This record gives sequence, C-alpha cells and structure tokens, in this order.
Amino acid sequence: MNKKIILLSLCLMVAGSMSAQTVGGGISAEMLQKIETSQSKNPAYKALKNAIVNNKIDDLAKNYKNIGQVDSYFSVETPKQSIHDQKSSGRCWMFSGLNVLRADFAKTHNDTLNVEFSHAFLFFYDQLEKANLMLQGVIDCAKKPMDDEHVQFFFRHPINDGGTFCGVADLADKYGLVPMGVMPETYSTDNTSKMQQMVSSKLREFGLELRQMVADKKKPAAIRDRKTEMLGTIYHILTLTIGEPVKEFNYAFRKRDGKTIGEAKRYTPMDFYKTTVGGPINDTFIMVMNDPRRPYHKTFEVELDRHTYDGHNWKYLNLPMDEIAKLAIASLKDGHKLYSSYDVGKQLDRSRGYLDIDNYDYASLFGTNFGMNKAQRIETFDSGSTHAMTLTAVDLDAEGNPLKWKVENSWGETYGQQGYLVMTNAWFGEYMFRLVVSKRYASLETLHQFDSEPIMVMPDDPLFIGDDM
Repeated sequence: MNKKIILLSLCLMVAGSMSAQTVGGGISAEMLQKIETSQSKNPAYKALKNAIVNNKIDDLAKNYKNIGQVDSYFSVETPKQSIHDQKSSGRCWMFSGLNVLRADFAKTHNDTLNVEFSHAFLFFYDQLEKANLMLQGVIDCAKKPMDDEHVQFFFRHPINDGGTFCGVADLADKYGLVPMGVMPETYSTDNTSKMQQMVSSKLREFGLELRQMVADKKKPAAIRDRKTEMLGTIYHILTLTIGEPVKEFNYAFRKRDGKTIGEAKRYTPMDFYKTTVGGPINDTFIMVMNDPRRPYHKTFEVELDRHTYDGHNWKYLNLPMDEIAKLAIASLKDGHKLYSSYDVGKQLDRSRGYLDIDNYDYASLFGTNFGMNKAQRIETFDSGSTHAMTLTAVDLDAEGNPLKWKVENSWGETYGQQGYLVMTNAWFGEYMFRLVVSKRYASLETLHQFDSEPIMVMPDDPLFIGDDM
C-alpha cells in the first residue's frame, strides 16, 4: 500500500478516536451520543428507573437478607448511663469525652454515685479559646501573604464546634468542670450555626485589623492589648448566647436512684473537676488511629489542630485495626468506656441503630460496583472520621475475637437502640478511625512508639477533620 495512503488512514483513525470529546476535554456531541446509546434497553430498566425516582434510595437498596432483629447480647459490657442529645450542634467530641469522664467517676465509686457534666460550661471556654487561637495565629502569620496556607487556614476556619478528645483534656485541665444542672444548655448551644456565623464574621474582621497593626509596625504590647479588647467582644457575644460561666456553686452528689449523699458543698469549677476527675487528663491517654494510607507504628501530629493556643495539637499513633481492637477490648474488660470516632453515615440502618457493611446493596441497585478500599476512600475524601461516640461493649467469640461492638451515641435516647448503636466487626474495621485509650492498657512498645518524634501534617488532610456530627 502507498505510504501516503497509510499515513492518511492513520490520521483519519486518530481524528475519529479523538472526535468523541472536544479538544479541551469537554463532552462533544459524538461523546454524548455514545453515552446515550450505552444505556440499557432492557424493559426492566424502565421499571427500575420508575422505582428509584419515586422512592428513597436506602429503602430500595436495603438488603432483605440482612433485615432482622439485632443481636443485643454482649459478652463484655460496661454499665449503662443516661443518654444525652447534642441536638443541632457539632459537639459529639465533647459529649463522648464527658461520657468517658462520668463513667470513670462512677466506676471509682463502684457505680453507686452518678454525675453529669455541663457541656455548655466547657463549650463556652472552647469557643473563647478557639477565638484566641485564631486571632493569635493571625498575629503570628501577619507578615505572610493572605494566600499563605497558614493564613488561609485561620481565615477559612476562624471558629467551629468540632474537635477531639484532646480538646476535652486541655479545656477541663485549664478551666475545670461543673454539673449539668448548674449550667444547662441554651438555644445556641443546641443550635450553634447562627452564633458561630456571627462570631466567625467578627473574628475575620478583627483578623484583618490585627494584620494591619503588624504591617503598621505597632508595638507588640499595643497589639496584645487590642487582641484582649477583641476577645472581650467575643466574650460578650458568648455570654449572651451561652450564658455567663459559673464561678461558684453548691452541689450534693447523688446515687443512681437520685438520692443525695450528705449536704451540698461549695465548689469552684476547678474544685469540682479535682473531686470528680482527680487530676490532669493530659498525659494519661494515647490517641490511636487507623489510616492505611500511612505507615503503621508511626506517630503523626496535626499542625494547628488544637482547642487552646497553649494546648496540645492532636497527636496520634497509627496502628492496624487488630491492634486497636486489642486496646479497646483490654479497656472494656476492665470496665472503662472509650472515646472513639467513625464515619457513622456509611451503611447506617437508622431504624434499627445497626451498622453493617451489608445493610444496603447499592451496587446491585445501580448496576455498578463501589470498589474502593479504606485507604482509597480516605485519600479521595469519600470517607473520614465524622462523628465521635463512646465505645461501651464488645461481643467476643470463644477465641476472644470481636464479633460486634456497641457505642453510646449523643443523638438522644429515642435514636437507634435506646440511644445506642450496634456495629459488626466488619463495619468497625472499615469505618472506625480514632480511639482514645488509657496508657495503662498499652504495651511499653506502643507507648514508646507514641512518644517518638511525630511527623507533622496539615489539618486539611481528608482524615484530620474534627469530629462534629
């Protein structure tokens, strides 16, 4: 065949293959036609389409073989306590953290005494401290351009109500705790969005002013004084929405049946904290995480991810799931609940309070596969830690291997199984991310790994978003 004819034929073939999309990668008319003609011609497809467009996807994808009564037996279970409700706020991390602290108090007193801590009290100082963290961060980065990633971090996230157990430790160690009845919830603690919208706007305005003060070479003392005035404004907003923090109060401890023990005593928040918790929370625990994207048995620290400027960044030891499970089992066997976090929205059967990887068969419903593994889901932002809950029970087989787990949730006692959720071990492995465990249950090797020099990462990583559902 003539060489010119061969070259012409090749050019026509290439042009034909490229004509399926536009030069810039857009959808061309030919590509659209191919997409349209690829759709199924099976008559059953029309019936399926009619069903899906007129119904909830989860109702149609629910796996019939997985429907049934949830097994509520657990071979290892900690004592139950009252269920709380975080309402329309992102304070799950605080609810879970305080659940652990009140359970530890009850265990110290052989489960005869009961205490419930005020979320509103700790939330007030959480918001004030986060405001200071933002303003001081802006000052520290004031000589950097506005598009610098650190500057952008502070202005993009001036304040929020999410967090981790590290925040509970830093705040309680610094400000103490008070009983729930002494400082109850308000509308804005139950519904945080509007309050935080206003505070965020004010903080951004203050941030620009502080940057200008640095640019104008104002003295550090003048900048510090102005920041204090700004925090006075934030404090004012918080007192109007959350209430004035309690400074002193009378309190008598109660048994589980509600009967008081002795006469009421006078406490400050720090007095009450020392009486109920006993001492500093920091340095008594380790946080572990399962992140299969990164090497195991290495410690990582999330830069700027803390609740107080003078507090602790979120630091965790990355471990395989089987090692995390062993830590959790050791704590539960000893009667201690644990702070833990999950991607709770995945495969959640809300009506039964049940989490299992086979609850919904989306693949069969849509005729395609959803084949990403845990690491791939994390790195593509498809999955990550979204909600903290309190791990309370585990069911073990004859060999001591976990079959299922139970968590105390903070969505009210009418949700799920009277406020609890049950998860299979398979689901636990795929969608559990963080666990906070007392150092007493970790081996010397694990503690040594946790104390090693951490690898610093930025908080915009898909896995390092605070628990806030």
